[in-house]
Amino acid sequence: MPQLSRLGADHNEGRNSNTYNFFYYMIPPTLRKQLVDDFEFITHLGKLVKLPRTPNVNDIFKTYFDYRLKKSGPIADSVEEIMKGLCCYFDKALPVMLLYNNERQQYQEACPNDIVPSAIYGAEHLLRLFVKLPELLFHANIEGDTLAELQAQILDFLRFLRKNQRAFFLSSYHVQEDVENSSDKRFCVTHNIT
Repeated sequence: MPQLSRLGADHNEGRNSNTYNFFYYMIPPTLRKQLVDDFEFITHLGKLVKLPRTPNVNDIFKTYFDYRLKKSGPIADSVEEIMKGLCCYFDKALPVMLLYNNERQQYQEACPNDIVPSAIYGAEHLLRLFVKLPELLFHANIEGDTLAELQAQILDFLRFLRKNQRAFFLSSYHVQEDVENSSDKRFCVTHNIT
């Protein structure tokens, strides 16, 4: 099912109130299955992605950029700008809307203030960004040509993720330590109880 969202063009000055820019793309079926499996592992089976991830989001974007250079030769600066923008969106969106509730404690432990999520998290969480991206860009003031280029780059990046799915995504998750059991262990260690 495509992620379809319109960008709110009618609220921008200087634009015809009857025109809308549409931002949509289709997440490939194998990546949609990856999202469903990720959801099941984390929310129903109590498993988590082991952090820090290798490759992390920064590594994945760099690998994509190198792939594009190799495939297309010199590429427009816009590709690098788009990748930097997506990385920035990821870093800002992860703690707010890309984590499931039972991942929040892990985030607090894994990402101190001086570490960005893109240096810790991997493809599993990056893929969640592409589900939320139309919603995030809804109020962005993006011109039609730029929007079309952004959409094309996102589609190309999703194809790249799909082709490299085995290299970028986990095939198994680790069991989340029971919170009560974890706090009991901390209490015992703190008070030298064996």
